[in-house]
Amino acid sequence: MKRNGFIASVFGLVSAPFFSSAGEFKYFLRKDKGFKVAAGEGRIHGHIQLKGVNANILDVKISGSDTNGDLAIFEQTSLSPGKGTPLHVHLGQDEIFQILEGTYYFQVGEDKFTMTKGESIFLPRNVPHAWTQVSERGKMTVIMQPAGKLEEFFVTVAALDHEPSPQEMAKIFADNEMKVVGPPLKIE
Repeated sequence: MKRNGFIASVFGLVSAPFFSSAGEFKYFLRKDKGFKVAAGEGRIHGHIQLKGVNANILDVKISGSDTNGDLAIFEQTSLSPGKGTPLHVHLGQDEIFQILEGTYYFQVGEDKFTMTKGESIFLPRNVPHAWTQVSERGKMTVIMQPAGKLEEFFVTVAALDHEPSPQEMAKIFADNEMKVVGPPLKIE
């Protein structure tokens, strides 16, 4: 019996630094099998049809639940020319967009950019940003790191049975780790 106690004590001492934080422990919980998501498909939720800031379709390609919150990747099919997001900040996530089709107008801080197919843009956390769809149709890959609650935001907005007011949208943003800090971006 003493030997088992000794072995358990040694294991506890050796493993304590390894499991000392939830950040390190979460890697043991990660999935160890890859997966494929076909073109035109969304993982977990299928197509998410938005209401509110625009009527675009979001497909979750890599869910935050796949990566223990480390990363999320979405594909957005843009169907709302002249519409986009209000000026907002992500409180704990960096965001990257890659334009796959169409033209968009972005604001990051005070800087404004017209973006077209093949271009990418980095939006740092806590920096106000917005985008507006310029072309009739468009498509973008959206990457969040860490994942945050953007996926939950999309699911919440899609589940609405009405067009939300700006105040209601601001609350939905806030409930999902974002803060609206200004109006939508107008095309110049």
